Amino acid sequence: MKTCKIIIAEPSPIIAAGLCAFFEDTSRLQVLSVIDNIDNLHEKMIVYKPDLLIVNPLMIGLATNNIKQIAHNYPSTILVAFITTYIDKSIVRHFKETIEISDNKQKIINKIFNMLDSNDESSSQSDNFDLSNREIDVLVCVAKGMTNKDISDMLNISVHTVITHRKNIVKKTGIKSVSGLTVYALLNNLVDESEIYE
Repeated sequence: MKTCKIIIAEPSPIIAAGLCAFFEDTSRLQVLSVIDNIDNLHEKMIVYKPDLLIVNPLMIGLATNNIKQIAHNYPSTILVAFITTYIDKSIVRHFKETIEISDNKQKIINKIFNMLDSNDESSSQSDNFDLSNREIDVLVCVAKGMTNKDISDMLNISVHTVITHRKNIVKKTGIKSVSGLTVYALLNNLVDESEIYE
């Protein structure tokens, strides 16, 4: 069985640490990132492409549009509400499942496994299927710390073409920072960690 990749979005470090501890000895569940600020959510979602987003609805605001937007932007990720206080049912219904702060470890893990089992029919797609071969070449060079001019010389293309490819990479991945693109390249096995420091 494949490992379920999880991002936890919870402002309380104590609560987030407790939730992570629940998953530590369960081999099918892997917490990739814990975020305490909604501003970091988009980049983490793009970089890690989690199977499951466990999020405290208070963190994203109680407007249903915010929740619908996350569901629309990341259709392959299962949204789970982590309820720590009273939340109106009209908000909760936009999530696939809810986890209550009072749920015990076994109940939480059972809920997650049930969601994963019911979601197994949707096949996962390749992480970098959107990028052309040339865009991947440019991304690898960016991850290695090369300048636009260096990339231009290495790939025998104009600097203008390099910039165009970089714009397309940002548009397709949603990642703007060089560090974010480097992590993306590492996670998708496009570049080896040792090559980054050359």
